[in-house]
Amino acid sequence: NYLAGNMADTKGGNLSRLVLKQAGRAKEKILQNLGKADKTTDEIFEEHLQNFNTQQVNATRLHKDINNYLRCIRAMQTASKNLMETLSDIYEKEWVGQDMLYVQAQNNEMLWADLAHKLSDQVVIPLNTYQAQFPEMRKKIDKRGRKLIDFDAERHSVQQMQNNPNRNEAKFIKAKEQMENAKRTYEVLNSELHDELPALHDSRILFLVTNMQTLFAAEEVFHSETAKVYSELEGVVDKLAKEVQKGTLPRKTFPKPLPITNVNPVISNSSPNSTLASPPKAETVEKANDEVVSPNSLKRLYDFSAGVLSHVKSYYNPQLWQANSRGTSGKLTPEAPLSPVLVDPKEEPTEMSVSPLPPDISEMSKTELPSIEPVSAPKSETPPVLPEKVVEASAPKALDSATTDNLPPGVLYKVKATYKYQAEDMDELQFEVGEIIDVIEYEDPEEQQEEGWLMGVKDTTGQKGLFPANFTKPI
Repeated sequence: NYLAGNMADTKGGNLSRLVLKQAGRAKEKILQNLGKADKTTDEIFEEHLQNFNTQQVNATRLHKDINNYLRCIRAMQTASKNLMETLSDIYEKEWVGQDMLYVQAQNNEMLWADLAHKLSDQVVIPLNTYQAQFPEMRKKIDKRGRKLIDFDAERHSVQQMQNNPNRNEAKFIKAKEQMENAKRTYEVLNSELHDELPALHDSRILFLVTNMQTLFAAEEVFHSETAKVYSELEGVVDKLAKEVQKGTLPRKTFPKPLPITNVNPVISNSSPNSTLASPPKAETVEKANDEVVSPNSLKRLYDFSAGVLSHVKSYYNPQLWQANSRGTSGKLTPEAPLSPVLVDPKEEPTEMSVSPLPPDISEMSKTELPSIEPVSAPKSETPPVLPEKVVEASAPKALDSATTDNLPPGVLYKVKATYKYQAEDMDELQFEVGEIIDVIEYEDPEEQQEEGWLMGVKDTTGQKGLFPANFTKPI
């Protein structure tokens, strides 16, 4: 407890003396600023101090800009690396100079990394060491200023006591000793700074020469080597351009899709401006000489589904049917029988332009279709002799093979893509040749269904959208 008490007293005493010293310095400085007390001046030191301040400001500015420059170099290094990686990825393997492009991209990345490393180790680190001198020197200058104020305060105290005839000699002698001690302390610091400040100021030249030589040499090497890299890259691109001009560049060949032709005008009350694309290929169906198309087969076809009817609309040829027009009763009657179109058996089947079913027939319900017996020729007339080949007026053969068994809920039937289709709108379905598509009904029954288009879902991805029927075939 005794030791602790002494330490507390010592700390308390030191603190009180420090406070008194600070107060004395502040009082002396105020008197000097007001002109009521003179102060010791040193013009040579003031010049050194001014040089020191300028040197410190320049060093701080250079340190800031060099570090910012290095950050930009590293950002450019990353950007250059990303650019070269992208160019290497999009430069196809079949093109000339693909290997050279990869090698030069690696060389370019190495040059950027080498430049950043040199600037960090040989420019920034020496600059940090150079700048670290200024805070220490600043502390010494501030200490010298405090000791100068202490010396001036002691000097003024001695002068006041000297001018007082009733002074206490013992206090006067003690004041003179304190003044001499303050003077010696100040002169030691002042002398050291008179030597150190000019030396520090002169060192700026050697540092700047060494530092800038390193920076400029590193930049020169980088840019000269980078110029060689880009010259090689330019040569690679020039060779590719010559290959393109000569036509010797290997290219992948793709089969051209069959042209899409306009179809015959719609024979019902559909829009006069609406046209449908014909399917890529039409099919002809061989029938026996003694078979005639029955209206019952049409009835089964109408009941199949809305999706299949859309396909029928795409493949149907109005020339194959002899039905009543919209202006009559709209029913199939014996007076207007369905007649097959006869085809010369010697002629080969050709592609046919097709158009959709008339709306008055396609929308006919089961109740509207009368029960009609197969049409036969009148007894008084000679029965027509049919050739060996006829074109059936019902759905194409591809539709006969469409199955509705074991399908998921909501799927009308399945189709297979016979041609690649590239979607043009957001609601369209894009597919490749051979992909399987589930045909479904429109989500909104009231929605206007476009002629020749179906709503479907791809089996592989589950993507849903509209697609042209004539690019697919039922399975």
